[in-house]
Amino acid sequence: MKKRALCALAGLALCVSLTGPAYAAESGVSFEVNGTPLVQEFTSKVENDTTYVSYWPIVQAIYPDATAVWANGQAEVTASGLKLELKPGAKYIVANGRCLYVPTGVKLEDGCVMVPVRTLCTALGAQVVWNGEDGRIAITSGSGPITSGDSFYNQEDLYWLSRIIYAESGNQSLEGKIAVGNVVLNRVASTQFPNTVYDVIFQRNQFTPASNGRIQKTPTAECVIAAKLALEGANTAGNALYFINPSISSSSWFSRNCTYVATIGAHAFFA
Repeated sequence: MKKRALCALAGLALCVSLTGPAYAAESGVSFEVNGTPLVQEFTSKVENDTTYVSYWPIVQAIYPDATAVWANGQAEVTASGLKLELKPGAKYIVANGRCLYVPTGVKLEDGCVMVPVRTLCTALGAQVVWNGEDGRIAITSGSGPITSGDSFYNQEDLYWLSRIIYAESGNQSLEGKIAVGNVVLNRVASTQFPNTVYDVIFQRNQFTPASNGRIQKTPTAECVIAAKLALEGANTAGNALYFINPSISSSSWFSRNCTYVATIGAHAFFA
């Protein structure tokens, strides 16, 4: 019997069967997977230059053995070598323990869980090619799903990055947490600072939590997620190398000597 995702929460379905492509006309984009057009049971739309798609038809086309259930307020997909979690409203998806950034959030519309097509295909290990001449997105299977988080993340970097994020911005938004992670990683990449996450964090007179012991506190789940997102390349702070909380620290030195980048929550960021 053909495996299907099941209806889930408050009468909302996982969008596994549709009578027609409700958003296809809106998006003006056609899709194919491994050369086969996706026409039935598929929806898409373009929002802020991001093409969103209903995840299930693409998952099933690439992984015919896939199953999906609704649990813990999210779609949970299992296939050979793949575990995928898509939570409506979340600004990331989880694939094999890795967190992939979705700045505009996972959508739930008319019972359909929808995600950016490129983010979904990254999780699936598939390639995406845009053909502007005929408005077609071609998706091609790769050698398998995304590498697991256990293999991809340097565990020492993840350990310390999640802790400095928690110590410096545990009460900030996800974007603010990512931004603190960005500052650390920008320093690692800069010749002005040490070249490891640990050495950047523990460089003398740089991060107060490293000297007062707060760095040792166990981070929240969202701080770990923010660290993973930063390590994946999510960036909310540009090329910033410094941040301060203007309500408790003077920004005059930074204003005179650095380039202002952004203010996110309680922190101002400078390069």
